[in-house]
Amino acid sequence: MDRSAPSELLIRQRLRALEKNLPAAAKGNVDALHQARVASRRIREALPLVSAGSRGRRLERQMRKITQALGPVRELDVALQILDEMEHSGEVSRSALSRLRQAVSRERQLLYVDMKRRLDGWNLEKVRKRALGAARRSGARGVRDPKRLARAQQRAARRAERLRMAIENAAGIYLPDRLHDVRIAVKKLRYAMELVRELSGSRAQAKLRTLKNSQDLLGRIRDLEVLIARIRGVQGAAGAPNLKLSAELDRLVRRFENDCRQLHGQYMSSRQTLLAICDHAIGAADAKRAPHAA
Repeated sequence: MDRSAPSELLIRQRLRALEKNLPAAAKGNVDALHQARVASRRIREALPLVSAGSRGRRLERQMRKITQALGPVRELDVALQILDEMEHSGEVSRSALSRLRQAVSRERQLLYVDMKRRLDGWNLEKVRKRALGAARRSGARGVRDPKRLARAQQRAARRAERLRMAIENAAGIYLPDRLHDVRIAVKKLRYAMELVRELSGSRAQAKLRTLKNSQDLLGRIRDLEVLIARIRGVQGAAGAPNLKLSAELDRLVRRFENDCRQLHGQYMSSRQTLLAICDHAIGAADAKRAPHAA
């Protein structure tokens, strides 16, 4: 039986996911790399609840280095997965896909070397001890610690406010950079609401599933836009493809652009649901503050 204090348990459970996946991620395993990056984000979201002040901010910065080290390679892994999907569909030129896959694979090799160097210089065990130590010092309150739950709800409310602003800023026009801001805000709210769910003992999953689906949808748009930019890079680079191959790459761009517009339509249909989730998160925090204000 784990007799750790709840605050320690909050961090320990998230550290386990990182410790499980980071060694394989450092070797280039695609799935482990993704899981390690997600784990690092979840740890970063939980740290402010158990470690305040400069010590907590320092731990968050150290964990952010992991997220940033894994990010560029993960982005190219997703690009390669999309190219595999396109090839299996048989709807696009194999020569165009092959040329693009070569360019992305070369870039991944270079970025992997940099990722490995950054991970080799990062001491997971030291950060683990500091994070668990900070959690222990935060106190061994009960599982349903109302103060920690209130802080988590307030943090989720701030995330919800930022998501609302991002949604309003993106409006109804297809603007990839603004949609990317919405995606980031959705992801941060999702992780914050996961903590609220865990601390409150709730079993509700519907809102988290909606956030996850929106994150995936907006992530797909981002990934396709990244591929479009890389196609343009291939076409404009030294030793550019011949006219036939360039035309095939143009057709691939148009395919990706059409996919992006269709996904954007799906996002527009989900906007009101996302805004309702924002209202819920903000309202839950306000309800906690109301008795104290009275």
